[in-house]
Amino acid sequence: MRVFLSYSNIDAQPAKRIADFLRKDGFEVWDDTQLFPGENWARQVSDALEKSDAMVVLITPNALHSSQITHEIGYALGKKDYKGRLVPVVLPSSGKQLRKKDIPWVLNSFQKIYFTDKNKTKALKEISQALRGAT
Repeated sequence: MRVFLSYSNIDAQPAKRIADFLRKDGFEVWDDTQLFPGENWARQVSDALEKSDAMVVLITPNALHSSQITHEIGYALGKKDYKGRLVPVVLPSSGKQLRKKDIPWVLNSFQKIYFTDKNKTKALKEISQALRGAT
C-alpha cells in the first residue's frame, strides 16, 4: 500500500520516525524528503497524492495553520479511493495534547491515534494496523 504522509516541516522528527516504521512494516511511504531543490514541488505532491492509497496526517498546531496540509486533507476527503483510509495522528505540542475543540470538525469524526512520548511504540503499531485494516 502506498501511503502519503502529510505533516508540517516543523514536525519532521516524529514524521521521520513514523515513515521509517511504516517502511519497515512493508508500506511504501511518500513524504516531502523525496522533494529536491529545483523540482516543481506542487506537481510532485500532486502526483504523490494521486498515486497513494491512503494518507496519514500528523495533527499539530503547526499543521493546523498550514494551508498546504489543509489542501492535502481536502484532497484525501474528496478522493473516493481514500475512503476509510485517512488516518489522523495527533501529536503533542510543547508536551501538551491538542484538545478536541482545537482539531477541525471534519477530522473529529475520524478515529484518531494519539502519539505521545509515553506511547510511541503502541501508536506506531496502531497506525500500521489502521492502514492494514483499510485495505
